Amino acid sequence: MDEFELIKKYFNWEQKDLLNPFDDCAVVNFSSDKHLVTSIDTIVQGIHFFSNTSPNDIAYKALAVNLSDLAAMGAKPKYFTLALTLPSLDKKWLSKFSYSLKNLANKHNINLIGGDTTKGFLTISISVIGEVEKNKALLRSTAQVGDLIFVSNTIGDAAYALKQIKNGNPLSQRYLKKLNRPEPQLVLGKNLIGIANSCIDISDGLEQDLMHILKKSKVGASICLKNIPLSKDLSDYINKTNDWCLPLAGGDDYELCFTAPKKYANIIKSLSAKIKVKLTQIGVVNDSMELTRVGNFNKECNSYKHF
Repeated sequence: MDEFELIKKYFNWEQKDLLNPFDDCAVVNFSSDKHLVTSIDTIVQGIHFFSNTSPNDIAYKALAVNLSDLAAMGAKPKYFTLALTLPSLDKKWLSKFSYSLKNLANKHNINLIGGDTTKGFLTISISVIGEVEKNKALLRSTAQVGDLIFVSNTIGDAAYALKQIKNGNPLSQRYLKKLNRPEPQLVLGKNLIGIANSCIDISDGLEQDLMHILKKSKVGASICLKNIPLSKDLSDYINKTNDWCLPLAGGDDYELCFTAPKKYANIIKSLSAKIKVKLTQIGVVNDSMELTRVGNFNKECNSYKHF
């Protein structure tokens, strides 16, 4: 049983006012012209970050991954709550954690409105609340046959960084930042409203997360490996090994993957230049009900599984 089977079996009861179960965020009716958008993510030491990761980076990532969920819905951040489980009361650690959390919150104009603390294994849970104009939220369930598939920036850098760390290899600050300080694509998400038919953030791996769109939309897709945007180091690694599993299944990118009608291709190109975010077409939505690759790589890649 994986994470999604667990949710479906034990927690999939009918919810009043909930428009879209199992998206990046829940979308709820709460006013005549706005939808409330909310999500929660938990990060745990030893699973989502190393024991020697700085409290500054832990705080940043804990909030950033939640903001990425809001970005995937095209939502504006409003509030968040924090549940913090600590093994001990370390004032120096808390000071650094708090400083970093506050800086990122201020950057994206999201306010901390409550939470909880307890003693135990280091775990951080953040619940975010945002808003989006009524019936404008980007969803996973609305991809259309013929849509072009796009991703933002480069894919696989965080997984590449993790691999190098585990292998004991030196790593530049650029890749450490990709792993520890992902940039939530809030500006992009907001600008995709009215352009994209569907959207998701890439947290567990490109193929797995794209499959969430395909399953919810009841469509298929084909992606071209050579079109996936890669950083130089990762591109060099793949040229040597032909191992595409890092960009296809590595996860922790927190970039956006979205589909949009072909007629908007030039608008998307202009948007990329306007907001200075690289947007690359990697495939096309079709009616096959499957995800296929174009390229010389047939190995099955295992994306992140929570259980």
